[in-house]
Amino acid sequence: MFRKAKIGIAFGGGGARGFVHLGAIKALEEHGLVFDCISGTSAGSIVGALLASGKKYDEMFNIAKEIKKKDIKLNKIPLMPSKTDGIENILKENLGDINFEELKIPFSAVAVDLKSAKEVCISHGNLAKAVAGSCAVPGVFVPVEYGDMLLADGGLQNTIPADALRFMGCDYVISVDCNKSRLYGTDSPKVIDVITCSIRILMKSNAIKGYLYSDIVIGPETKQFKSTKINDLQSMIEEGYKATIDAMPQIRALFRKRKPFVNRKKPNSKDIMFV
Repeated sequence: MFRKAKIGIAFGGGGARGFVHLGAIKALEEHGLVFDCISGTSAGSIVGALLASGKKYDEMFNIAKEIKKKDIKLNKIPLMPSKTDGIENILKENLGDINFEELKIPFSAVAVDLKSAKEVCISHGNLAKAVAGSCAVPGVFVPVEYGDMLLADGGLQNTIPADALRFMGCDYVISVDCNKSRLYGTDSPKVIDVITCSIRILMKSNAIKGYLYSDIVIGPETKQFKSTKINDLQSMIEEGYKATIDAMPQIRALFRKRKPFVNRKKPNSKDIMFV
């Protein structure tokens, strides 16, 4: 019996660079493209939750332009991690204190459980709390208690959660990588430069699964933006919009195809927990 192929979209992590996701959503919305499933890591989980709730681009833009750094990181003491209450509040104020089951489109927020050191794909329970856990960058935010788990930023293991959509039954996956320039080297022997370069190398390995399990990866140019600065909103949206428009011929061809990929192999789930 014929069934229409399921198409999902994965929003990658990248701190403030996640604003480029709004540009991607604007372009996709203009072309009338609607997804069957959504996943997100870190900043991408915030955008993914909003999209899964039924929010349109204009609504998301209005939310984004009002966000200040103090709304996200509540602790003003240098080098002291903040609670994630600010992230939770943004979602609760705009969506209500809802559970995943109340969303209009199936959605999975990807985090890491520090107790088991496993990736966690969360699609049940309290939405705001799970998204906050997906965004809880170690050293910046305090880990989030979620059931028996202690959640930290999903980018520790999976910064572009395309595989989560495969587990959700998607035949095709489109991903948005808001940090494609993550890997660049350094010729400086200074300790801080060596450490930050090493982190970039590690972060590239955490993006590999995203490329492996995506049919199309939209990669806006974001090297000129800082992951900690949220004052370049309009410029980041424009980059996300441009990159998505550039990829639109391939995206529209995928939607026209709509034939299930019946022999596609699912990723290995041995080291992943599903909640």
